[in-house]
Amino acid sequence: MSKTTKQAPDGAATTRAPGSDGSGGTGTTGVSRRRLLGTAGAAGATGLVLGAGGGAAGYAATRPEEPAALTTVGATEAMFHGKHQPGITTPLQARGHLVAFDLAAGAGRKEAAALLRRWSAVAQELMGGRPAAGGPDGPGHDTGIALDAGPSSLTVTFGFGRTFFARTGLTARLPAALDPLPAFSADALDDRRSNGDLWVQIGADDALVAFHALRALQKEAAGTARVRWQMNGFNRTPGATARPMTARNLMGQIDGTGNPKPADEDFDERVFVPASPGKPQEWMEGGSYAVVRRIRMLLDDWEKLPVERQERVIGRRKADGAPLSGGTETTEMDLDKAGPDGRLVIPDNAHARISSPEKNGGAAMLRRPFSYHDGIAEDGTPDAGLLFVCWQADPFRGFVPVQRKLDRGDALSPFLRHEASGVFAVPGGAAEDEYVGQRLLES
Repeated sequence: MSKTTKQAPDGAATTRAPGSDGSGGTGTTGVSRRRLLGTAGAAGATGLVLGAGGGAAGYAATRPEEPAALTTVGATEAMFHGKHQPGITTPLQARGHLVAFDLAAGAGRKEAAALLRRWSAVAQELMGGRPAAGGPDGPGHDTGIALDAGPSSLTVTFGFGRTFFARTGLTARLPAALDPLPAFSADALDDRRSNGDLWVQIGADDALVAFHALRALQKEAAGTARVRWQMNGFNRTPGATARPMTARNLMGQIDGTGNPKPADEDFDERVFVPASPGKPQEWMEGGSYAVVRRIRMLLDDWEKLPVERQERVIGRRKADGAPLSGGTETTEMDLDKAGPDGRLVIPDNAHARISSPEKNGGAAMLRRPFSYHDGIAEDGTPDAGLLFVCWQADPFRGFVPVQRKLDRGDALSPFLRHEASGVFAVPGGAAEDEYVGQRLLES
C-alpha cells in the first residue's frame, strides 16, 4: 500500500495512508473519460491514481480497473497554502520550467487579478495530484497528460517583475528591491529572454507532471498574458542515491554546499521579507526576491583543465566537495591555511573563497538552480549550463554584493557567460481563502 507524503512549503513532510480521508483508498475505472477524470482527482488526494503502470510491462501487469500504487517519489505532495510559497525551500526537483509572461495589450490590474486567481486554483489542484479543471473563465478541461503520475512533489511559484507595477497601476507598491541590477563584465544578456511582467517557476520529480503544469498555466493565461520566454531545466532524480546529496552542476562540481540552512538562526532574515505594517510593500511579508540568470558554461574550455586545476579554480575537491583546506564537504573552509610553499591552499581568486559570506560582509542567498542543455551548435559547442535561481530578502544585500565581488576576480568567470537575467518579487504564500498576490492586487 502506498502513502501520500505531504511536504509543507518549508520542506517539512508528513504522510497519510490511502483511505485515511474516508474514501477507502480504492476505485474502479473502465468507464467514460469524465468518470475517469473525476475518479482520478479523488484518488489523487489519497495518494493513488488510476491507470496502468509505466511502460509495456506495467500495462500487461495491471488491469484497467485497478489503481496503480505510487512510489514515494510519485506520492510526495508539496503544500500550496502556507506562510511562504512552495518551490523556495522545497528540496531540489528533477525537472523544472521557468517561464515569464507579459500582460496582453489592454490587460490591467483587474485582468491580472483574475489570472492570478485562476493560476492559484489550477496550481492547488495540480500540486494535490488532481486534474486541472481550470478557473471560472478558463478552458475547464484537463489535458490528461499526468493522470497516473501523482503529485510528484510539484511546486508552482509566482512572481512579479518590475514592469508589472506600471502596467497594473501599482507603481506606489513597487519595491526598491526590484530596481534594475547593475551591469557585470560577464553579461551578454538577451533582452528577449530576460525580465517580464509575471514569472512562474515550476518544479516536479516527474517530467510529465512538470510539463502538464506548464501547459495548464499557459492555457489559463490565454487572452490575458503571453509568454515572453521559457526555459527548461533538470537536476538529479531524488532517490537515485541512498542518502540525499548536494547537487552537481554540469561542470561536475558539487554546487550548493554553502547554502543557508533552514536551521540557521538568521535563515528567515536572509531569505524572506519581514513584516512592514502600514508600508507600501507590506504585501511582500513572507515573500522573497528571486534573481534568475541563464548562465552558459563554456564546457569545452573547462574540460581541458586537469582536475587539479579545476579544484583550484573552485576551491573544493571535485570528488566530494570538501574544501582544499581539508575535511569533508560540510567542513568550514580555512581561508588562512597555507601550504608548505607558503601559498594559500584555497587560492585568493577561488570561487568558493570569493563567494563565501565571510568575504562579503555576511551577504548570502539561497541558491536553488536547475541545469539546462539546449542542444549543440554547428561547431560542436554545447549550449548548456545553469538556470541560476537564488532567493533572498533583498537582492541588493544578497546577490548584488556577491556578484560584484565575483566580477572583480573570480577564477571561474572566464568559463561562464550570463545570457539572460531577471529579478522578481515573489509574495508570501496564499492563505486558505486567498490567491497568490491578492494582498497586492486588492490592496
